[in-house]
Amino acid sequence: MVVTVALGLLAVRGRGGGGGGLAEWSVGGRSLGTVFVWVLMAGEGYTSFSYLGAAGWGYNYGAPVLYVVAYMSCGYAVGYVVGPMLWDYARRHGLVGISDMVAHRYGRPWLGAAVAVLATVFLLPYIQLQITGMGVVVSTVTYGAVSLEAAYLLAFAVTTGFVVVSGLRGSAWVSVLKDVMVIGTLGFLAVYVPFHYFGGYGELFDRLVAEKPQWLTLPGNGGAAGDGGGELGVGWFVSTSVLNALTVVIFPTTVAGYLGARSADALRRNAVLLPAYNVLLFVPMLLGMAALFVVPGLSGAGSNLALFELVVDSLPAWAVGVIGVAAALSSIVPMAVFMLVIGTMWGRSVLSLVPRWSAGERQVLASRIVVVAAGSIALVMTYVAPNTLVRLSLVSYEGMAQLLPMLLLGLVWRGLTVAGAVGGLVVGVAVVCGLVFGGHDPVLGVNAGMVALLLNLAVALGVSRAAGPRGGAGTDGDGRPDGEVLARDPLERRESVG
Repeated sequence: MVVTVALGLLAVRGRGGGGGGLAEWSVGGRSLGTVFVWVLMAGEGYTSFSYLGAAGWGYNYGAPVLYVVAYMSCGYAVGYVVGPMLWDYARRHGLVGISDMVAHRYGRPWLGAAVAVLATVFLLPYIQLQITGMGVVVSTVTYGAVSLEAAYLLAFAVTTGFVVVSGLRGSAWVSVLKDVMVIGTLGFLAVYVPFHYFGGYGELFDRLVAEKPQWLTLPGNGGAAGDGGGELGVGWFVSTSVLNALTVVIFPTTVAGYLGARSADALRRNAVLLPAYNVLLFVPMLLGMAALFVVPGLSGAGSNLALFELVVDSLPAWAVGVIGVAAALSSIVPMAVFMLVIGTMWGRSVLSLVPRWSAGERQVLASRIVVVAAGSIALVMTYVAPNTLVRLSLVSYEGMAQLLPMLLLGLVWRGLTVAGAVGGLVVGVAVVCGLVFGGHDPVLGVNAGMVALLLNLAVALGVSRAAGPRGGAGTDGDGRPDGEVLARDPLERRESVG
């Protein structure tokens, strides 16, 4: 933990102690190269959910957890196109997040503020997820000497400490340490666990086929209501993979990684390299199923401990500690980026509506205050409303998916009106909340977020079309030309200029 904080603080050495305005703090001054963008986005993608939740779902359900590999790989392919487009749009107009982009596209500052508030609501469960994950790790690797409650507080304090000072650049530096640890420990466990407990992969798969065949095909082992269960069959798998692949490219933390890049080419190279990181995801999934034979009987949130029960059961204390550090860093890095983007959105789109907080160091100070507040709320939620890691992840993605028409469609099609975008968003959020919290996810085997997104899109298109033929300058009374309002791939733009 000391090294983590030190790395975060050293990241701003020679940059005015974290000064330089909101762009320096929130998007690293738009100066991160391919390597830093890669480790930052891999760090944001490979979270405590991947380390613990993937093992937990492998333990509980089996094959359905492969949706994580599917959607992340497809999401990187979508990001190859979308990432440079968003990067160029933000650079041209001096924007630092999705709420900024919405406010600029529709010319409505209040709409950017509303998006910031809504995105915060759906990001808080993800911060809670990381706090929960780190708490589980720290408590487990200390053999209970550090309580879950104390570990939650430690996660909050460490992350808040360096992100408030160093912003996105600090997260990128800590990601380097985290990636080295994760690759090393998971590579070791991928070999050690199957051979130590079963004599090899062949013997492990023989036992799975003979004793747990339902874990190896969709819909897996099923699940209890309220725990991400229901019918996790082909319909759920496909709809969830597609929904998350589209959503991940506009997730505020992903966009923060895009906007921190030095160039659009760095983002394209990054999109090509990132899928290789997904190979690591198979390790916790497989080890979760291996844990069925070693530590049977885990249920509910206890299934998140499947991987670490194997580690604690068979390895010496020093090795448990090293693996625990890797898992803890898998919580700290994404948690830092989530808190950072919430602070950035509020500082730029909400508090900026108050004149005294609208510029300079006051704006950065306001953003940092919001970071502490958001982390504190997530910490309280962790104590009073715990949940399993995958359930929290799904709720965040299903809610955030409802911003897809307003943001992505709006940036490529001038005909999407303010009324259409807002109407679709309201319907989508209302439907997804009603279905998820009403216990109807999935709906007839389809991800509830996808059902809500389709209704969202239908309303957005219907309302926009009902307003009459639109398409150039003057839409919704906006006299700006298309080049000012819409986004284009920077490579295409350079070719047209040439």
